[in-house]
Amino acid sequence: MSFALNIVIASRESRLALWQAEHIRSRLAALHDGARVRILGMTTQGDQILDRPLAQIGGKGLFIKELEAALQAGKADLAVHSLKDVPMEMPEGFLLAAICLRENPLDAFVSSRYATLADLPSGAVVGTSSLRREAVLRRRYPRLVIKSLRGNLDTRLKKLDEGHYDAIILAAAGLMRLGLAARIRALLTAEESLPAPGQGALGLEICIGRADAAAWIAPLHDAATAHCVRAERAFSRALGGSCQIPLGGYALLQADELWLRGFIASPDGQKLLEGEIRGKPDEDEALGAALAANLRHRGADAILASLSGA
Repeated sequence: MSFALNIVIASRESRLALWQAEHIRSRLAALHDGARVRILGMTTQGDQILDRPLAQIGGKGLFIKELEAALQAGKADLAVHSLKDVPMEMPEGFLLAAICLRENPLDAFVSSRYATLADLPSGAVVGTSSLRREAVLRRRYPRLVIKSLRGNLDTRLKKLDEGHYDAIILAAAGLMRLGLAARIRALLTAEESLPAPGQGALGLEICIGRADAAAWIAPLHDAATAHCVRAERAFSRALGGSCQIPLGGYALLQADELWLRGFIASPDGQKLLEGEIRGKPDEDEALGAALAANLRHRGADAILASLSGA
């Protein structure tokens, strides 16, 4: 590769986002000998508005709009995202050109005083930024008090350490990537808390038409992870997936079979519909849509109507 190659990566400026961008930067630099690969750090609306739940301020798209503007303006060639933060419908003119090998996709229980969720006493305060996690917690542990928890990873851990919460629930992947795995008291199994679509995976976004950028990042694409994530995102998309909808979707590739599980719930956890489907990996998006149709047939539309106030 020519020494004149310059690659600019757009990233949020949180410590985790910059770790993810640096991870991709170092891999690209190793792939393309002599290339200059640098990171353009940016602050997004989602990072700035911390006093309200994400569902109330416009959703996950608030974490990527500024990065997409940089791509569109030619200030950056690609953006690195935690896929669970990427809206299910990609804006016109953009695409996820590569999906990288997944880190642990599970939720993590973090507490200074308690070893597991089951150990929490009645009235204990648990923090989470996710309606999905909130619905699961309210359903399984109605004795607990669930409170909103916003901010980057370090901010959330600080709030826990200051005693604002008895425990918090975070994505295990972020803690592991930042060398904070020791903070995890317990991993929640998929049966206990089905992960969010795309959780633990990184997605690389480019502008449509950037064949050069697509070629640069192609070696970072992991086909097995991509099949799983596409199924999960298709399931969520078919149910209008957004952070306003308590929804989980998690796929595993077992030999030559894709196994997708999913659920949708009311925020209080009182109503919950779940299901699963198996099929061929190359049917990933069709499997996601089929599982969503199954849940709609069984009553998911009533849950969706209640969420929209219809």
